[in-house]
Amino acid sequence: MIQNDGAQVVGQTAAAIEAFLAGRTDGSRRVTLRPLSSRDQSEFLELVGTSVDLHRPWMSLPFTPQEFQAYLTRYEQPDEESLLICVRDTGAIAGMVNINSIIRGRFQCGSLAYAAFPPAAGQGYMSEGLDLVVRYAFEQLRLHRLEAQIQPENHASLNLVRRIGFRKEGYSPEFLFVDGAWRGHERWAITSSMIEIAPTDPHPTLPER
Repeated sequence: MIQNDGAQVVGQTAAAIEAFLAGRTDGSRRVTLRPLSSRDQSEFLELVGTSVDLHRPWMSLPFTPQEFQAYLTRYEQPDEESLLICVRDTGAIAGMVNINSIIRGRFQCGSLAYAAFPPAAGQGYMSEGLDLVVRYAFEQLRLHRLEAQIQPENHASLNLVRRIGFRKEGYSPEFLFVDGAWRGHERWAITSSMIEIAPTDPHPTLPER
């Protein structure tokens, strides 16, 4: 893995998001995207603290300043991105989407994890935000495939990926260690050919054949 300065990586992500959003002319969009940064610590931790019942047992987010700093360091790596979904009018954080374990070459794939935060949860912001992230990943990062691993009982998450256009590819027992045990997950995915996106050149790491 190429080692980059964390601030430089965050700056590159911010520039990529800005370039992506600049090309979108939909004035009805209620949300925007930006990378997670150190200045978000207080608001992020407060939101996590008020979201425990909403997120458990599906996922675990940093709960202390120390955990937040370790989390931030992870997403300062070039193969990981943590994006905040923010209300366009106010800038308030409505949710987050992480693009994890980005693999280039013949795969061109990333794995998604996401969460909504109250009081914005239930207002459709996550649907709009996740749709933006998917298009950002395909058009700006030039990925070909995004995956989401979801526990079968997490109906809100399953409904969300269905709305965006993901397809179910199967079920894997004992797939991820979540909430103290190995949990089975449904595997959902979407590729750049499944939705209409802006024309993009292949990523330079994709082989010609």
